[in-house]
Amino acid sequence: MDDLVVFMNRTDLSPVVQAAIAHAQFETIHPFADGNGRVGRALIHVVLRRRCLAPRYVPPVSLVLAADARSYVSGLMAFRDGRPGDWIDLFSWAIGRAAEKASDLAARLAELQARWRERTGKPRRHSSVEALIVALPAHPIITVTTGQELLGRSKQAVNQAIAALAGCGVLRPLTLARRNRAWEARELFDLVDEVERELAVPE
Repeated sequence: MDDLVVFMNRTDLSPVVQAAIAHAQFETIHPFADGNGRVGRALIHVVLRRRCLAPRYVPPVSLVLAADARSYVSGLMAFRDGRPGDWIDLFSWAIGRAAEKASDLAARLAELQARWRERTGKPRRHSSVEALIVALPAHPIITVTTGQELLGRSKQAVNQAIAALAGCGVLRPLTLARRNRAWEARELFDLVDEVERELAVPE
């Protein structure tokens, strides 16, 4: 583990190679009775974030690797057998596929937001409705209180924005009580589910 920590602090090699080796090394050490896979996958994103390759989002590398579990396990076994190149090749391919799918998701999110704007009558650029449309992909469940914190606007403005989006089906109530009611952008969850299903099919 000490060696792994030293390795993860290096900055003299490719972040992708570093993430690949850190993950495989951790899975080989297997220090916990349970949760090694989760921690090992988390290490991938720690490296990618710290090395500024993916500082603001989490590419779905785990989903890509899980789509072909046999190849994933074979790659880790190759690493343990002294053939790190085989594992790094597979991991690099998974990173590329994850990046492509993340870009595809971003484009589809932008299309969904464009449809929301049409449904709400093309809100003004600086309106609360527009601000909420921009914020929803990162915050698909919202209350008036969280809306105020996100948008920095009055309770009345956020209430009106939520009402406008609810009126055209962009937001749906999650709770029945009027006080502290939560709303969800169901289409966002549906889109993410769709992308995850696509990733679950090996290429």
